[in-house]
Amino acid sequence: MTTTLAGGRAARRQTMRRIRPRRSPATLLLLAVWAGAAGVLWLWWANTPSISDNNGKILNAGRITGLLAGYLMALVVLQMARVPALERRVGSDRVARWHAMSGRYTLCLTVAHVFLIMWGYALQAGKGLGDIVQQTMDSINQLPDMGKAAIGTGLLFLIGLLSIGPVRRRIPYDTWYHVHLLTYAAVFLTFWHQLTTGNEFAVEPAAKTVWYGLYGSVTALVIWYRILTPIRLNLRHRMYVAAVIEETPGIVSVLIGGRKLHRMGAEAGQFFRWRFLAPGMRFSSHPYSLSAAPRPDMLRITVKAIGDHSERLRELTAGTKVWAEGPYGALTAARRSRGKVLLVAGGVGITPMRALFETLPGASGDITLLYRANSTQDLALWDELATIADERGARLMYAVNSPDGERPDISAERLRQKLPDIDNHDVFMCGPPGFAQSVYEALRGAGVPARRIHHESFEM
Repeated sequence: MTTTLAGGRAARRQTMRRIRPRRSPATLLLLAVWAGAAGVLWLWWANTPSISDNNGKILNAGRITGLLAGYLMALVVLQMARVPALERRVGSDRVARWHAMSGRYTLCLTVAHVFLIMWGYALQAGKGLGDIVQQTMDSINQLPDMGKAAIGTGLLFLIGLLSIGPVRRRIPYDTWYHVHLLTYAAVFLTFWHQLTTGNEFAVEPAAKTVWYGLYGSVTALVIWYRILTPIRLNLRHRMYVAAVIEETPGIVSVLIGGRKLHRMGAEAGQFFRWRFLAPGMRFSSHPYSLSAAPRPDMLRITVKAIGDHSERLRELTAGTKVWAEGPYGALTAARRSRGKVLLVAGGVGITPMRALFETLPGASGDITLLYRANSTQDLALWDELATIADERGARLMYAVNSPDGERPDISAERLRQKLPDIDNHDVFMCGPPGFAQSVYEALRGAGVPARRIHHESFEM
């Protein structure tokens, strides 16, 4: 059984405007980050005397790695704050990659800072490299706020360990997610020793003020966007499960009712983080894309059962309360820069593509959807897609394995054969990482510029 949500024409009217792609602020943000790092280097340089001995070199190397680690910690938390300018303009998956990269750099700088500072302290006390452990214990016991810093550093190491790819894939998503939230505690605990033991902040009151301003601003953003904004959204819209419908074996759609849902600001192609207040699911929050254009009284997500949380969605009953955060994601019509559009979906990546297929404005023949699945039985929402294609004069293609398991050819040559003017298309793509990478390479080979290939991973 399938479920069709009407409202495509209304949704298209909302986006029926002159094509004016919204520019991503990513470049400006990265420049601001590098400018901040340069400011940290200048602060260190301005307060660093002439260095003549090895002990001074080691201590000052420990100082600069500590300052940079402290600066990056603030950015790591900022990237967790779900600020709309980042989540909706840059893209949630890109912000997630920035967060992971910043976290790795922060951990490496923290390790270097602890090692170099403790080594320098040991040399000052007339000890050697082999006495670092004892020196560390002495510093924790004697210096202000070092005990809290040690606990915070330990939490950072734990989070870093559980975020290593092979380790993360072996633990449940909810476990990793909740442990990852300890980042806030780690940053709070390590913050105070920066001010009480940091030479730069002791001799430069203005630097201390700036540091308070940096961390205070980030804290305010976290409180506003991760706590207050979701509370306001859910109290205003009061969402609940209206129905659960099996689309194909292993894939279900959840219809979510509520009040004035069109005022949530959600667009086709975006996702929310959903928490269903049912037994065993209250403490789990997972990202799922909208699989249809938002309606004033209804939202829909379509999910494939690939984990504990997604498998339990079929057990939801009508009336179950829903807590949502969002909308997030930059895979929207605002990315469009050309009249013709190719949508490429792999597996359950069809959900945001289905919503875009319904709502992207275009004349007959302007919109094409290519849907990749293992078999025709796995083509979720196919009846809906066919209906939309017929109504809009859009083109619908599928690529499934042959009966003997041979994978379909999605090469540059094949794409040019099916769409001779593909190099004049915008391409929106969603699917597993391996699929997305292979299709990206085929698109580039077919002449599509990288700036017109819009991709957002749903595995976050």
